[in-house]
Amino acid sequence: MTNNVADHHPGNSFTEGNHEGDFGCSVGELRNLMELRSAEAVARLNDSYGGVHNVCKRLKTSPVEGLSGNPTDLEKRRQVFGQNFIPPKKAKTFLQLVWEALQDVTLIILEIAAIISLGLSFYHPPGGDNELCGQSSGGVEDEGESQAGWIEGAAILFSVIIVVLVTAFNDWSKEKQFRGLQSRIEQEQKFTVIRKGQVIQIPVAEIVVGDIAQIKYGDLLPSDGILIQGNDLKIDESSLTGESDQVKKSLDKDPMLLSGTHVMEGSGRMVVTAVGINSQTGIIFTLLGAGEGDEEKKVKKGKKTGAPENRNKAKTQDGVALEIQPLKSQEGVENEEKEKKKVKVPKKEKSVLQGKLTRLAVQIGKAGLIMSAITVIILVLYFVIDTFGVQGRPWLAECTPIYIQYFVKFFIIGVTVLVVAVPEGLPLAVTISLAYSVKKMMKDNNLVRHLDACETMGNATAICSDKTGTLTMNRMTVVQAYVGDTHYRQIPDPEAILPKILDLIVNGVAINSAYTSKILPPEKEGGLPRQVGNKTECALLGFVLDLKQDYQAVRNEVPEEKLYKVYTFNSVRKSMSTVLKNGNGGFRMYSKGASEIILRKCTRILDKNGDPRVFKSKDRDEMVKKVIEPMACHGLRTICLAFRDFPADAEPDWDSENEILSELTCIAVVGIEDPVRPEVPDAILKCQRAGITVRMVTGDNINTARAIATKCGILLPGEDFLCLEGKEFNRLIRNEKGEVEQEQLDKIWPKLRVLARSSPTDKHTLVKGIIDSTVGDQRQVVAVTGDGTNDGPALKKADVGFAMGIAGTDVAKEASDIILTDDNFTSIVKAVMWGRNVYDSISKFLQFQLTVNVVAVIVAFTGACITQDSPLKAVQMLWVNLIMDTFASLALATEPPSESLLLRKPYGRNKPLISRTMMKNILGHAVYQLTIIFTLLFVGEKLFDIDSGRNAPLHSPPTEHYTIVFNTFVMMQLFNEINARKIHGERNVFEAIYRNPIFCTVVLGTFAAQIIIVEFGGKPFSCSGLTLSQWFWCIFIGVGELLWGQLICTVPTSHLKFLKEAGHGITKEEIPEEELPEDVDEIDHAEMELRRGQILWFRGLNRIQTQMDVVYTFQTGASSLQGALRRQPSIVSQHHDVKNVSSPTHVALSSVNSTPTTSAVAAAAASPPAGNQSGECVP
Repeated sequence: MTNNVADHHPGNSFTEGNHEGDFGCSVGELRNLMELRSAEAVARLNDSYGGVHNVCKRLKTSPVEGLSGNPTDLEKRRQVFGQNFIPPKKAKTFLQLVWEALQDVTLIILEIAAIISLGLSFYHPPGGDNELCGQSSGGVEDEGESQAGWIEGAAILFSVIIVVLVTAFNDWSKEKQFRGLQSRIEQEQKFTVIRKGQVIQIPVAEIVVGDIAQIKYGDLLPSDGILIQGNDLKIDESSLTGESDQVKKSLDKDPMLLSGTHVMEGSGRMVVTAVGINSQTGIIFTLLGAGEGDEEKKVKKGKKTGAPENRNKAKTQDGVALEIQPLKSQEGVENEEKEKKKVKVPKKEKSVLQGKLTRLAVQIGKAGLIMSAITVIILVLYFVIDTFGVQGRPWLAECTPIYIQYFVKFFIIGVTVLVVAVPEGLPLAVTISLAYSVKKMMKDNNLVRHLDACETMGNATAICSDKTGTLTMNRMTVVQAYVGDTHYRQIPDPEAILPKILDLIVNGVAINSAYTSKILPPEKEGGLPRQVGNKTECALLGFVLDLKQDYQAVRNEVPEEKLYKVYTFNSVRKSMSTVLKNGNGGFRMYSKGASEIILRKCTRILDKNGDPRVFKSKDRDEMVKKVIEPMACHGLRTICLAFRDFPADAEPDWDSENEILSELTCIAVVGIEDPVRPEVPDAILKCQRAGITVRMVTGDNINTARAIATKCGILLPGEDFLCLEGKEFNRLIRNEKGEVEQEQLDKIWPKLRVLARSSPTDKHTLVKGIIDSTVGDQRQVVAVTGDGTNDGPALKKADVGFAMGIAGTDVAKEASDIILTDDNFTSIVKAVMWGRNVYDSISKFLQFQLTVNVVAVIVAFTGACITQDSPLKAVQMLWVNLIMDTFASLALATEPPSESLLLRKPYGRNKPLISRTMMKNILGHAVYQLTIIFTLLFVGEKLFDIDSGRNAPLHSPPTEHYTIVFNTFVMMQLFNEINARKIHGERNVFEAIYRNPIFCTVVLGTFAAQIIIVEFGGKPFSCSGLTLSQWFWCIFIGVGELLWGQLICTVPTSHLKFLKEAGHGITKEEIPEEELPEDVDEIDHAEMELRRGQILWFRGLNRIQTQMDVVYTFQTGASSLQGALRRQPSIVSQHHDVKNVSSPTHVALSSVNSTPTTSAVAAAAASPPAGNQSGECVP
C-alpha cells in the first residue's frame, strides 16, 4: 500500500535517517500505522511503539500540555510531516474555457459560414465580370468596393471571437468566485487544540503532527490521529468505508481516528499523526488526482478507495465535486453501485429555475431552427427561379463562384436568423444574477454553498426552523430554580442553600459537563461574559458562578483523565451522566438532562435539610404541575440535576444503561431562559405576509415551545393551529407496522406549527412528508434550519438547508446549502428576498430578450423573402444579439431587491417563467417595433427622401435607408430595456433606477457605442452616417416605446384569454417512466444525467415523442392522445387530472367524474401549445 508514499511528493521524501534524528518516527511509519484498524492497530501500537503515550514522546509532544507553539518547532513539523492542506484540483485555464465556449453549435455554424464567405471574397474568377452572370456586378460599385467583400466574413469572425471571450471570461470569474467562496469556508473552519496547556481554536490548515486535538460531538475530524483519552466516543466512518454503522472508539479496542469522519457522540483528545496529503482522506484525494494510467491498480486497493465520492461531496462543493468523480473503470463503477445502495443519502432535484429555463431554451431553439431553415430555402428558391427561370439565363462555368457567393450570403442570413432566435444571454443572465446575488448575500450574512439554493429560496413555501439560537439568542441563563422543596423565582442567595446541597450542585455541574464548555470574562468592559461550548452547560456553569462558587477549582481537582465513565449527551438519551470512582472503591454518578426524562428515573429527592426522601410517581406528577409546567409556560427550559451512589462491593455493568440510569436522587430543577431575538417576530410576520409558513421544530418540552412560538408570532391567538409532541406526532402518522403513512401526514402538516420534544428522525419525517405531499395546488418547497449533527438528514432532504455558522457543527454545515454566519432568522428572510429577486431578474431579462428575438427573426425572415436580403445584416444582428444579450443580462440581472418582493406569494414549482402579463408585453412591444420597421423598410425612402436600399446588388455600399432601419431598431431596444425593468405590469418603469448604477452605465454605454457604429462603422457594419435630424427621428421613435409601454399597461391582462404562458416547471407526470424507480425521492435527476449519458437519450427521445403526440393531437383532435398518456407515468388518476384542469379561465369540465382519459383530452385541447407538454391546463 505504501509503494506510493514518496513518489507523489518530493517535499516529503527526506532520507529516513534524517527523520529519526528529529522525531522518533517518519511520515511513512505513521502512515502505515494509520492504515491499520481495531485490534491490529492496538497490537502494532503496543508492540512497535509501546502505546500511544510513547508515540507522543517520539513526536515530542505532551498528552496534557500539547505542543509549545514555538514557531520554529511548528515550521519544522510542517517541513517533515507536511501541512494540513489538500491542494485543490487545478482550476481550468482561461484558454481551456475559451475552447469550451467555442464548442457552441451556433458559433461553429457561424465560423464555417464566415470562413466560406472570406474564401469566396478573395476568389476572383476569370471573366467574372461577364454580363451573363446576372445582376451580381451591378453598375454602382467601383474597384475599391468589390475588394471589400471580405469585410463581412471578417466582421462575423470578429464578433464570434468577442462572444467567446465574453463567455470564457464569465466562466472564469465564476470559477474564481467559487474558489474564493471555497477558501473562505475553509478558513472559517476552526478546530480546538491544546498548546502550552491552553485550549485554543486554530484554523484547520494550521494543525501539525504532534498537536493534541480536543474532539467532541459534531466535529468533522481535520486530520488522522490516535485517541489519548475518550468518553463514549462514536464515529461515523461512512465517508471512508461506506459502512453506515457508527464505530465505537476506545483506547483498548480501536483508537484510530481518521480525517473526514464525523464524531456522532462523545468527546475525547487525540494526538495528530498525519495531516494533509498523508492523511487517509488526503491519500484518496491524491489517488483521484493522480494520472488516469494506474486506474486498475488503484481500484484493487479496495479498502482505500472506499466511497470516495461521498467524501468529495463533503469536502468540496458542486463545482469541484462533480469533477472528481471516483475512478471510472469497470470495477470502480460496480463498487460505486454497491456504495450507493449502502449509503442512501437523499439527493436534491434539479433546481426549479434550471428546469424551466432548459425547457424554454429548447423550445426557442427549435422555433429558430425552423425559421432559419425556411428563410434559406425561400431565398435559394427565389434566386434560382428568378435567375434561371424568369430571366432564363444558362448556368455558366465561369459564373459558378458568383452564384456560390450568393448561396453563401443566403446561408449566412439563415444562420443569423438562428443566432438571433437563440437567446445565448440566458445562461449568462442566470450566472450573472446568481453570482451577483451570492456576493451580495455575503453582506447579509448568508454564505451560499450551492448556487441554485439562492434561487430555490425564492420559491420557498415553508420554513422549518430550530428554536435555540435561530429564533432565540442562544444566550442561556438560569432564571428560576427548585432546590430543597423551595421554588425560587429568581436566583437564590447562596446562604439560603445548605452547603451539602450546594456542594452537590457545584460538583454535578462542573464535573458532569464537557470540559470544553466554560465561561470566559467579557471581551469588552461592561459586556456580558462570553459563553464557550455548549450553551445549556454554560447556563448551568453561570448558575454556579451566580451562587458565588468556582467550578474551575473542582475541574482542576478532577481532571478529565480521572473520569471513570462518561455517558455523553445525544438525541436519544437527552441526558448526560459522568461516573467517578470514590476513594473507598464505590462509584458516584452525576446526571443532568431534560426534567421529565430524569425525574422519571428518580426514586428519591433531597428535602430542605438536604436528606433524600422517597419520591413516588404521584409526587412527580405534582412536581410537574406545580414547578415544571409554570416554568415551561414562561418559555423556560427545565433541566434536572441528579446523582446516584453505587456501593463498593460489586462493580455494576456499565453497558446496561437502563439499569445504571435508574434509582437516581434529584438534587434540583432549574429553569433556563433563552430570550427570543428582538428582530424575530417582525421577520416571521414578513414571512407570513410573503406566503411562507414558519414551523418550529424543537427538542424542548411542549409548554416551553408553545410559549416561545407565541412570543415569536408563529402561533397567533384565536387560530386553530396544532402543537404536537414528537410521540403524539408519530402516533398520528404511523400505521400499526410503524411505517409513515403519507395520507395521515397530509391531514396534519398543513395545520402543524410547533413540533416539540422531537427527535431528528421526526424532523426528517416532517420535512420529507411536506415535500412529498400532493395536497394543495403545488408541491411545497421547504427550507430547514439546523445546527446539530443530528439535523444532517433533514438539512439534506430539504430543498434548501440552512446551517448555523456559529453554533452549527461541521456535520450540519456539510449537509447544508447556505450557512447563516450570524445564526439569525432575519438572514433567512433576506435569503428569500434575494431568491425572489433572482427569479424576477431572469424574467425581466427574458421579457426583454424575447422581444428582441421575435422582432429580429420576423424582420430578417420577411425582409429576406420579400427583398432577397435581410434588412438587418449578419454583423448588425450579431451586434444587437451581443450587446442586447450580454449587457442587458448584466443590467437587468443586477437589480437590487426591494422589500416589495416580500408582499407577494411564492411562485411555486409549476408557475411558468413567462407569465401572461409578460407575454402581453413581449407581443405588444413586438407589434409596435414591427410596424415601425416595416413602415421604414417599405416607405422609409419616401418619408426621409433618400435612395431606397432595397434590391441592392451584392457588395454594394451601405445605404442610409437600411442604416436608419438598423438604428431605429437599436433605439427601440434601448428604451424597451427600461420597460423591461418591470414585469408585473407596474407603470413607473423608472422607479429606483438610480439605485442600479450598472443599469444606467449599460444603457448609456450602449447608446454611445451605437453612435460610433453608425457614424464610423462603415462597411463592416453596413452603416452610412446619418444627419442630425435623422438621428432625432430614430431616438424619437425609440422614446415612443416608453409611451407605448404605458398603453400596453392599460390593457387588462384578464381580457387577453388567447395569450399562453411558456417555460413551465416539470410536473411529476412528466418524468419518463424509466426514471421513476420505486424510491422516487432518492433520485437526483441532475446527478443521474451526469452519471449515465444514456438516460439523457431516453429522456430526449421520450420528450420528442410526447411533443409529437401532443402536436399531433392538436391537429387531429383527441385520437392519438392515448399514446401520449400511455407514455406518461401511470399516475393519470382522475384526482390528478381533474385537479390539473381546475382553472375556470380555460375550460370547464362538464362532469368531474369523467374518466381520466377524457379529462386529460379536454386539458390537452385547452392547453397551450407553447411547451406545456404535460397536457395540463395552467391558469
